[in-house]
Amino acid sequence: MGFDHLLRHVHVASRTLSFYGPPGIAERIGHKLAGYDWNLTEDSWCSIAVCEVHPHRIEQFEFAGSRGFTAERTQTLPRSDRIIYRSRHLQVEAELCDHKIPVLIFRVTEAGSFLIDRQCLHAERLLPGPWLRELKKRFYDGFRDTGPIEVWRDTGSGYRIEKVEDAAALYRRVCRVVAPASIGYLCDLGMTSANLDRVCDLLQGVTLLVAECTFLAADRDKARNSAHLCTTDLNRISGQIKPDLLLPMHLSKSYIGEPQRLYAELELPPGTRLIQLPDYMTPRPLLPGDLPALVCRR
Repeated sequence: MGFDHLLRHVHVASRTLSFYGPPGIAERIGHKLAGYDWNLTEDSWCSIAVCEVHPHRIEQFEFAGSRGFTAERTQTLPRSDRIIYRSRHLQVEAELCDHKIPVLIFRVTEAGSFLIDRQCLHAERLLPGPWLRELKKRFYDGFRDTGPIEVWRDTGSGYRIEKVEDAAALYRRVCRVVAPASIGYLCDLGMTSANLDRVCDLLQGVTLLVAECTFLAADRDKARNSAHLCTTDLNRISGQIKPDLLLPMHLSKSYIGEPQRLYAELELPPGTRLIQLPDYMTPRPLLPGDLPALVCRR
C-alpha cells in the first residue's frame, strides 16, 4: 500500500532497494511500476531488486530506473535453509504461510556482539590490553585469521606476553554470553494447523513479536473467512512462542476508536509485556477558519 509513497521519495537516488516477498511479488511490483510513464529517466536513478522466496529457491529480478523500471531476471539462488538475508549486523529468516495466497513471516535476529566477561578473564589469568582489540577484530571477521594471538598473562607482579594458538577457542572461554535480540513479524495469515506449526517453529522465543490481531473473539467467523487472526488465535500463538514483548497490530477498522476491546481479550504468557500502538485518530475535516493559514502570502 505504501509502495508508491516510498518510490516517490527514492527513485532519483543512486542506490539499490531490495524487496523480499512470496512467489509472484515481482510481477505485482512490475505492474505498480508500469503504472507510470518514466519518460525522464536518468542513469543515476535507483534500481529495485526483488527477491521472490520460493520453498527451495530465491528468484531475483531487477527493475533499473535507468531503463524505466522494466523487469530483468538476474539469477536463481538455491535455498537450503530459512535465511534470506545476512549481514555483519543481523540475519533475516522467512517461512512461507497461507493467506489464500502465499505470504511470508519473518524473524530478524541480531548478530552476536563482542562481550568479555571480566571474571572469565581473571580465571584465565589474563589482563586487558591491546590484544583484546585484535580479538574483537577477529570476532567480527568470523575468525578467518587462524593464526596465533598474543595475550597479556598475569604474573602477579605484572604481565608477560604469550601466544595463544586458537583465538576462537580463547574467545569462547572469556566471552559473556548474551542471547541476541530478535523480532518476529507475522501478518495476513489464517489460523490453520500448518500455519501455526510454521509460526511457532520459526518465531519461538523471539524478543519482540509483532503480530496481527485483526478481530475480537466474537468475530472469529470473520477471521476465518478472511484468513486473519482473532484475539484467541494470538493468545494461542503467543502462549507457545512466549515472546518478551508483544505488539498487536493490523487491528480491524471495525474497532476504530475502541482498540482497548481487543487488548482486553489478550492473555499474555508469564513474562511477556504488552506494547500498544497509539489509538488511531481520524483527521478532522478542514474548516473555513483553517483556510487563511493555508493561503500562500507573497
